[in-house]
Amino acid sequence: MTDIFSILKSDHNLHREMLAKIAETSGDTKERRDLFEAFRIEVSAHAAAEEQSLYATMLADPDLQDDGRHSVAEHKEIDDLLGELQDTDMASGAWVAKFKEMRHRYEHHIDEEEDEMFPAAQKEFSKAQAEKLGATFGRRKPKELEVAEASDNGSDKD
Repeated sequence: MTDIFSILKSDHNLHREMLAKIAETSGDTKERRDLFEAFRIEVSAHAAAEEQSLYATMLADPDLQDDGRHSVAEHKEIDDLLGELQDTDMASGAWVAKFKEMRHRYEHHIDEEEDEMFPAAQKEFSKAQAEKLGATFGRRKPKELEVAEASDNGSDKD
């Protein structure tokens, strides 16, 4: 069994790679659209499964509640930015600027989780609890991938 923190860090590394690949694209190309959509689906599923496993547990712990609330709020901000990106012409400078903002905010979020939140939570959770949360995340993420694939993430495009 793998603990929640190892699983989330592995996902974060994948997300960093995906963001770097998107940043290398230009214009409204199939490659950019496909990479962005794959990132949107992956990050949406990751965030939902993370909230249902790790954050749900943190919100129930008075010592970790503030960190949990902060991270859930940041998930909402990233989700909103992803929706705005979907509604912006990918060939425009506005899309590039919005993507850079979203990337910066997301990478800041995952760095903060890894450097501050995860160590604080690891002090509170037993190894068995961290592994149980990892199993919960592992069960939830495939279901959340299905939900994210079926969703347009609040895009205004029809």
